This record gives sequence, structure tokens and C-alpha cells, in this order.
Amino acid sequence: MTDLDEAHAAMEAAPQDDTARLRFYERLADTELFMLLGEEAAGAQITPELFEIEDQRFTLVFDREERLSQFVGRVAPYAGLPGRALAQMLQGQGIGLALNLEVAPSATLIPAEAVDWLVETLSHGPDETEARLTEIAAPMGLPEAVVTGLDRKLAIAAGLARFAYLAAATYEDGARGHVLAFVDAVEGAEKALASAAGEALTFSGIEAGVMDVLFVKASDPLSANLARVGLRFDLPEPEKPHQPGAPGMDPQSPPKLR
Repeated sequence: MTDLDEAHAAMEAAPQDDTARLRFYERLADTELFMLLGEEAAGAQITPELFEIEDQRFTLVFDREERLSQFVGRVAPYAGLPGRALAQMLQGQGIGLALNLEVAPSATLIPAEAVDWLVETLSHGPDETEARLTEIAAPMGLPEAVVTGLDRKLAIAAGLARFAYLAAATYEDGARGHVLAFVDAVEGAEKALASAAGEALTFSGIEAGVMDVLFVKASDPLSANLARVGLRFDLPEPEKPHQPGAPGMDPQSPPKLR
């Protein structure tokens, strides 16, 4: 089973569990999806294959290339891109996602309204603030869903920082909370890392404001203090550059809907 299969099964088994539903949509956003095209891509322009069910349009997407091939049964054009990029491309178009139809246990129809909701949820970026730390300690009181969510989210942030520490924090004004400190982040990656941390909270069903994000150098005294008391998350080493094999596979050149 794929990650999407497992997340979908958990959601179906607990239809009243908002956390399970959020986790499915998180996996959908983070998974590379393969969309069936109506015709070969023309440069950066793509035309998805669309069909109607109950007066709503859907595009066919699969979380494995072999699943797309199994469904189609022939050579067909397709585009591969992260679920979040696909949702952003379809936002406001009135097009839903027909996921893994007839080829996987995660087969489901995701209506256009849910696609728009996902894009809106992903767009809730963190706010920048200034606050002075006066004390840090071992993290405590955070729901396990937050810790596992961070572990899952940072596992796909390969190469953006060396590692991160989660710790409890006390601020100059007496406020208390938690901080996630990224050590030796790559220049320009701060926004992506902060967004990843924010998504870990959002899709864990936790209210915003539970955790702040810091960026420190390994040579900073604060980094040494965090190493003593913080919970460490190691970010994977970056993989070798991927050579796109189909339209939409290059994240630096996302396709446009035609």
C-alpha cells in the first residue's frame, strides 16, 4: 500500500475523525501525482483529460505511474507534479480530482470544493514577529500528533537545513510556548521551512500559535543550548537532481492549465 492508500483507509475507517481527514489531505498535497492528459503537452501548457460525474468535472490522477498505465491500458500522455501544485493549478476551475479510480484501495472522488479548500489551507503561511527568548527547556505538553507531523513533514525537506530542534520556550514578556529551530538552513529556504512547520501544525488539527520557528547557525551559543534540551529532527541529505521524464515533472517549471 502507498502512503495515500494508508491515509485514505484511516479516513474511511473513522469518518468523524477530523484529524484522519486532515492527514489524508496532507498526504495528497505532498505526494507526486500523475495526471492523465487529453493530448500531448505543448511546452508548459497542458490539457487534462476531463470527464463528468453528476454535473461536475474531474481529472484523472494516480499516485503511481503504473496505476495510471493499468487504468488506461495503453500509452497515454500524462504530467507528474506534486499534489499541492496540481491543486493550485486547478483552483477556481471547478475541476475535482478522480484519484486512483479502479486501481487502488484509495480510489475516491475529490470534488472541486475540496481542491479549493486544500489550496486555501496551504496558503496560510506563518507571520513574522520579533520576540526575545529568555529560557529554553525540553519540549513538554505538545500532542504526539504534532511531533509525528513534524517528523513526517521534515523528512521531505531534504537539503534545506542540517537539522532542527524542538524545545519549550519562555519569552521576555513571560509568554510560554514552543520553538522549532532550524540549524544551518540553506539561504532562501527559510520561508519553505517555516511553511512546512506550519503545515505540520495545521494538518495535525492543532491551532496556530502553538509553535514559533527560529533559524540559527551551528556556531551560535543558542544552538548548543538547544542540543542539550531539544528534541532533534534530522533532515535527509538531498537526492541527486532528478531528470524530468514527462511534462510537469520539473518543479522549477510547473505546467499551466490549457
